[in-house]
This record gives sequence, C-alpha cells and structure tokens, in this order.
Amino acid sequence: MNNSSNQLKQLEDRFKRAQDKWTRLDAKKTLLEEQLAEKIKELDSYFETIDTYEKARVLLQQSAEYAREQAKQQIETLVTNALQYVFGPLFSFQIELEEHGNKAVAEFYVVSEYEGVKVKTRPQDSRGGGVVDIVTLALRVALIETVQPRREGPLLLDEPGKHVSGDYVLYLYEFLKSLSTMFNRQIIMITHNYHLAQSGDLSYEVSIKNGISEVTKIDNT
Repeated sequence: MNNSSNQLKQLEDRFKRAQDKWTRLDAKKTLLEEQLAEKIKELDSYFETIDTYEKARVLLQQSAEYAREQAKQQIETLVTNALQYVFGPLFSFQIELEEHGNKAVAEFYVVSEYEGVKVKTRPQDSRGGGVVDIVTLALRVALIETVQPRREGPLLLDEPGKHVSGDYVLYLYEFLKSLSTMFNRQIIMITHNYHLAQSGDLSYEVSIKNGISEVTKIDNT
C-alpha cells in the first residue's frame, strides 16, 4: 500500500513539474510571438520608409534637369520645414544629386547643428526613429504635391510619428495642421497617441469589448 502511495506521489510530483515547465514554456512562447509580431511591424515600417525614399529618388532621376532642380528645392524646403517645425531650427534636409553615367543619383541627408558644428547624416542614422518618421512623412507629402498631374483627395496617415517622443508630439500636431492648411487637404489619421487623437477636428475611439468593436466620439472641446 505504501509503495502504491509513493508511486502515486512521485507521479503527482512529476506531473506538477511537467505542468510548471509547460507553463513557463508557454509564457516564453507567448513572449516570443509578441516580440516577433513587433519585429515584423518594424520591418514593414522599414520597407515602407525605403519605398518612399526610392520613389523620391526615381522622381528626381527621371526629371529633366530644370524640373529636377525645381523638384529638389521643393522637397528640400518641405522636409526642412517639417524637421524645423518638430525638432527646432537647427535641422535641415539636403538632397545631393550626382551624375552616374547618364543618370542622376539622389542621396538624402539630415543636417543638424550642435554647438556651431554641422553634422550630416542619413535620415535612418539621425537621432533615433523620430527623425525618420518626420522625414518619411514629409517626403510622402512632397511626392504627392510634386507629381503631375496633382493627385486630389485627403492625406491618409497610419500612425504618423509613432517613434516621435512625447516632447515633440505637440509640434508634430502643429505641422500636420499646417500641411492641411497649406495644401488644402483633409487629414484622416489612425493613431494610438492620445494627444494626436485629441488634436483632430473630429476624433473617434475604437475599442473592442467581448470581441465587438465599439466606436465612441471623443470630445475635443
């Protein structure tokens, strides 16, 4: 009888250890899945950014010399204004065009000034993700406004400035407002940022309760 009890106790202990191990592994699996999903989102954002840069390069490369210089100045001005709106007057955007064979090659740089020293870096290497977000956003707007014939309709923005720190969100909102006024375009934006959501003329919060999406109007008064 004692032997049976001991065997049962051993089986219970082994089962508990196996259950504990499974719980730890399951929690680790869930964490890894969440990390993988986040990395996939980052990768998608990276490819989206690269695609925007490539479209701007193609626009500059395929334009005639005079049109190319005009497009270059317009893009530099708009992106510089965006950077200065959000991060201050010590930032600017610069496009360098070089002839390779019969084709112009465009390279993009963010120029920043620290204690009188100017530093020129590629957007993806400048002051974290916030600068990349602003440059990419402004480049997209510049492409829409530069390409002929001009494309009509609202600006559709998905998580604009998601890497911009909280200190600069208000300035991002002011820049978006200025874009809407300058180009006479409505902006339709999806964001998880509370302050950006509060900044809209009309804002709605979408939440999920018991598997059902609920839409609530946000009072921005």
